[in-house]
Amino acid sequence: MDKAAPQIAKVVEALKAQFGDRVSVNDALREQHGRGESWHPSAPPDAVAFPTTTDEVVAIVKLCAAHHVPIVPFGAGTSLEGQVNAIHGGVCIDLSRMIGIVAVNTADLDCTVEAGVMRAQLNTHLRDQGLFFPVDPGAECTIGGMVATRASGTNAVRYGTMRESVLGLTMVLPDGSIIKTGGRARKSAAGYDLTRLFIGSEGTLGIVTEVTLRLAAIPESIAAATVGFQSIDEAVKTVIEVIQSAIPVARIELMDDVAVDAVNRYSKLSLPLQPTLFLEFHGSQSSVAENTREVGEIAAAHGGTGFQWADVAEDRSKLWEARHKAYYAGLALRPGSKGLVTDVCVPISRLAECIAATKADLAKASMPAPLLGHVGDGNFHVCFIIDPTKPNELHEAEHLHDRMVERAQDMGGTCTGEHGIGLGKIAHLQREAGEGVALMRRIKQAIDPAGLMNPGKMF
Repeated sequence: MDKAAPQIAKVVEALKAQFGDRVSVNDALREQHGRGESWHPSAPPDAVAFPTTTDEVVAIVKLCAAHHVPIVPFGAGTSLEGQVNAIHGGVCIDLSRMIGIVAVNTADLDCTVEAGVMRAQLNTHLRDQGLFFPVDPGAECTIGGMVATRASGTNAVRYGTMRESVLGLTMVLPDGSIIKTGGRARKSAAGYDLTRLFIGSEGTLGIVTEVTLRLAAIPESIAAATVGFQSIDEAVKTVIEVIQSAIPVARIELMDDVAVDAVNRYSKLSLPLQPTLFLEFHGSQSSVAENTREVGEIAAAHGGTGFQWADVAEDRSKLWEARHKAYYAGLALRPGSKGLVTDVCVPISRLAECIAATKADLAKASMPAPLLGHVGDGNFHVCFIIDPTKPNELHEAEHLHDRMVERAQDMGGTCTGEHGIGLGKIAHLQREAGEGVALMRRIKQAIDPAGLMNPGKMF
């Protein structure tokens, strides 16, 4: 344990007395909870607690607050900017056992779930009712974690992000009090929008324990396709024209040739080694047929060739599973590597320019760096595949990352479309938000005056 060991010891002793073996100081478990999927070095908590109810979260938070012990919420550990790393030690509150689906209101297209419910688990539960939850970051993550990082994903171009999908929250604040924000109404003008204050707060203002979500009806017809291009510029121009034509595409994803090569090897696909769009269309049979025809014409006008359609559910699943595993496919290009993953988002009119400049930088990089993303809303990612034993590679990747982020910001974009700030983008938040960061600090101070909630993140 760290230099605060006496206080930690008191908290752990009291937690074990109340929760028994649902509190652990096991080294391997602590190490597992000291990192997400980011490149940042692991920073284990001093103890890990597994509550099963909101009241148990309250009990843990109050005990930590009484002894000034840091608190780090944990979902599935899939965050990409070091959000779960316990850089000041303390108690990790793992919400993965809070998996109750509290209510599904089919007529109103909403549901309430506990924070530890996994996205895939929820959709399996909803399927027989003709509903689904459309926000799809790709990673197998918890709903609470998706709230905390304001998650997005492949469906955002049509269905929106967590910002649009969350109707209300149950939150445990740093003093152990419980508040409920929002509700099931589709709109409200009642006071400050506290729900959206907590969405994307990365565990720095409180702990999400229950979430009320908007749902969508499963479409009558779904069709997916891939189409290749001779240049990434042609692919991106196709995306821009599709979006500006207001064609209601459900997903429109881009992979550059490096990403396609990685995915082919990892997921046993046989896509041509060229920039490729992954598309999906939702709607009635007639609307899907019309939308696919329109997009096909636009793609062909920009040199798109080799359309491969996946109308069968099994084929679509294989296609999107390959896309979702692109991160691990990138790592497999270089066994033993780490991934420095970053994302930016720019206005759609600047997307081609931003990607072209980024690709010019990547062409000079000494390590593989697949580029891919949810380009339908201007959001793309680069994964620098670095050798962790070579500090010069990390330095190079960080330099290229900084250039990419600052370029996006200068184009009116943002340093992160969906990954969040965590540890990795603190300086970039300051550059982007300016004096707004001071206001964020004041909000943090007002809600968490002792600074115990996920300290060291965002600011």
